[in-house]
Formats: sequence, structure tokens, C-alpha cells
Amino acid sequence: MKRALISVSDKTNIVEFAQSLIQNDVEIISTGGTKKVLEEAGIPTISIEEVTDFPEMMDGRVKTLHPLIHGGLLGRRDLESHMQAMETHEIKPIDYVCVNLYPFKETIKKADVTAEEAIEQIDIGGPSMLRSAAKNFASVTVVVDAKDYAKVIEELKANGETSLETRQGLAAKVFRHTASYDALIADYLTDLSNVKDPESVTVTYNKKQSLRYGENSHQSAVFYEDPMAGPFSIAKAKQLHGKELSYNNIKDADAAIRMAREFTEPVAVAVKHMNPCGIGIGETIEDAFDRAYEADSISIFGGIVVLNREVSLEVAEKLHKIFLEIVIAPSFSEEAMSLLSTKKNIRLLELDFSQATSGGKELVSVLGGLLVQDQDWIEEANKPEWKVVTKTQPTDEQMKALAFNWKVVKHVKSNAIVVGNSERTLGIGAGQMNRVGAVKIAIEQAGDLAKGAALASDAFFPMDDSVAYAAEHGIKAIIQPGGSIKDQESIDKADEYGIAMVVTSTRHFRH
Repeated sequence: MKRALISVSDKTNIVEFAQSLIQNDVEIISTGGTKKVLEEAGIPTISIEEVTDFPEMMDGRVKTLHPLIHGGLLGRRDLESHMQAMETHEIKPIDYVCVNLYPFKETIKKADVTAEEAIEQIDIGGPSMLRSAAKNFASVTVVVDAKDYAKVIEELKANGETSLETRQGLAAKVFRHTASYDALIADYLTDLSNVKDPESVTVTYNKKQSLRYGENSHQSAVFYEDPMAGPFSIAKAKQLHGKELSYNNIKDADAAIRMAREFTEPVAVAVKHMNPCGIGIGETIEDAFDRAYEADSISIFGGIVVLNREVSLEVAEKLHKIFLEIVIAPSFSEEAMSLLSTKKNIRLLELDFSQATSGGKELVSVLGGLLVQDQDWIEEANKPEWKVVTKTQPTDEQMKALAFNWKVVKHVKSNAIVVGNSERTLGIGAGQMNRVGAVKIAIEQAGDLAKGAALASDAFFPMDDSVAYAAEHGIKAIIQPGGSIKDQESIDKADEYGIAMVVTSTRHFRH
């Protein structure tokens, strides 16, 4: 008679799976809570202690780490020496292993978890059995996911055993699973130990969905989710209506919610190709959207809109008139939902803005490697580091405008220039190869509204031509990080035209 070892934390469908094994003449070894569940269902089991003749000890830390278990998993059935050793030491083969692990991820996601609690949920015996069984997939069927129970039972009923192809596939899944599990543990302990820049980094993501294609139709793509992602992330947004998100949708939506989290007041963010085309704030979300729309009523077409307050019917009526790919908000009123959902393809996403978090790491792939950096998040508006470097002092209203535009410019592709007032963007110059080119685009888009407006630059002015051009078109206040060897020339040019200039000492390149 063949043997199975079953020990699971997640007991979903385990009774049905065990019953099917019994019906196919497989006897079951089990442990602890799993054994209790199976026996309560009338399924006979053999305890680990009966196999090992050794008691469970140390609060369950030591129970399956025994040669009579691992010998039964690792022994090669095609090698006479292995079979002889098993016979000599009375080791019975174990042909099926069904194990899933202590809930480490679920434990460390709890807000008040202690290090001691987390460490107790680091499974040792489980991964050891899984790895042993997976290494010997030529003879052993190992299952780590309840979704695979049906396939194993189907093959058992049809053929009396699983196929080599199935066993190999299940073994690969085991190693992916244990690698992911270990990656979470390594990351947790690294953070706990305050280790900076560790000698190696292992990241893990879980498949969320296959995508129709990537940036272009000839590129395949998949969306994977960070298992530790917080509620404020595009991966956690709840889609209420519309077509499935595309690769480009996801990237644009991620960029948009990053912009929206800069603001606590009502804000509307319109995004196109990962750049803002209009951002507006107001006393109400209706006012904020009107301002974002006025900022660029052309580019918003086919874009993404994020609002950090509930979408009212009033806003929905305005959104309904525009072709949009996605609308993201914390909620939609019943009337707004009813109206917007009449558009078949628009994606409506609900996102918990109360859980917006800052910081964290950003990962970017390059050929042959991975770049890891902190997210560009810094609370800096009107900090002491901000210095007025010109003779002309900014007014209170100009300081509000400078602070608003500074929040926006950090999310615009470099070289980046934003022209705006204290309520909305007026013109945006993005991704230009020279800074004065970005200034010209932003001011051209702002038109006559540039007169008296504020301008933000994500990096320093390498020479005074950008300041001169801005001054000639009516800009009255400028914010920039400074740091050029020719800073004084730009300051002098601002003084020449009576412009107020603030230097922040912080650069915000976005590539």
C-alpha cells in the first residue's frame, strides 16, 4: 500500500482530498490539527510518532525532521542501494506529500505583531518535507496548493498514479512556493535587523492576472502583486465596472494614484502616458475636477482620472461626456455609478485613500540587473531648507502656488517644468532633452494664463535662459532645487525681472 503524508495549515478541501486518496488505496500519515480534522471526518490516519517512534517536542518545532520521514521522501526507487538502505533501516516510501506552511505572511501583516510571534510562524519542517519530496519528483507527488488536488485525484482514478509530467510541474511549484516563503522571511528579518543594502536581495510576487499584451500587442505580459502590498496600491484597487485593465492602464493608474496621494485636500488628477495633463484642487471634488479639466481639456481625452473623494452625480455627468480609460476614486455614489456604467468599456476602480502610505522601495529592471531605490517621497513644503534667494519676496499666494507646483513637478518625466497657480496646473513640459525646451512647452500650453503664474523646475537651471524666457512670458515666481555652478546667473536674471525665486535644495528627477 502506498503512503501519503498530509500536514496543512490551510485545510481547504483537505478532507475530500484525503478521502480520495483512501479510495485509491493510499494510507495517510498526518500530524496535529490536520490529523484531528481528518479523524473527525472518519478518515483513518497514522501519527508521525507511530512512524518515527519519537515524540513531538519543543512545542511542535521538532516532529517531522527524522530519517524515517525524509528517507521515505528522498529514497530513489530506481537505485538498488537506496532501496537496500530503506529496507535495512525499515524506512517505508512516502509517495504523496500534501503540505502547506505556517501563515507567516498573514502573521506579519498584522499591525500589532511582535517579533516573537512572527518568528514562531517560520515553518521549518514543512519546507523541509516539501523540498525533499520535490527533489524526488521522479517517484513522489507533492502538492502545496489546494487548487491542484483535483488534478492529482483525476490522474489517480484514471491511471492509478500521477504522470511524471504532473509530478515535475508540481515539484517546480513547490520550489517557487518555498522560495517565495523564504523571501518574505529574509525581508522581514533584514528589516528587523536594520540591515542596509544587503549583499543579495530576493523579491517575490504573486500572479494577479494574465494581460492581453504588454506595452504593444506583440509583447506578452502578466501582472504580479506584492504579497505585502498595502490597501493603497493599484494591485488592491477593486474594479467595479469595465474592461480588464491593460499593461499601460496599470502603469498609468499607478502613476496617477502616486500623484493623488500628495494631496489631502480634494484633488483631481488627470494622467496621460504616465504624465499629469492636469491637476486641480478645491474646496470640493467638483471644483477640483473642473480645474483639472480646464488645465488641459484636450489631453485628458483617453486618459485616466483619479479623485480622492467620492464621485458625485455632478462629477459623473462631467466625466460621462469625456472618453476616459479609467476613473479611480474611494467610492461612487449610486447615481454616479449608474450613469458611468452605461459606458461599456470605462474601467471604474474603487481605492481606499484613507490608507495612502508613503515611502517604500522602488524596483526597476535593467538588462542584466535590478535597480532598487527609495521612493521619491519627502515632506518638504515650506521647510527651513526652502530659501528665497532673490530680492523679491514671494507673496503668500505665490508661496501656495509654488508649493502646489512643487508637488506636481516631481511626478513629471524629466526634464520637467510645471506652470500653475495655487489651484491647478496651467502648463506642463515633460521629458525634454533640454530644460528650456520644457519651459517653452509649459508656457505655450499655459498661454496668457502664464502671466502672473508660478513655475516649478524638477532640477536646477544650467544657465539663465529658462528664467529669461519665463520672465518674458509673465512668470512671477519660480521654485527650483538649485545646485548649478551658474545658480547666481539665474538668480540675477530673476532679480532683473522682479521674479521671486525659491530654492529647495532637493531635486526631483523622474526618469
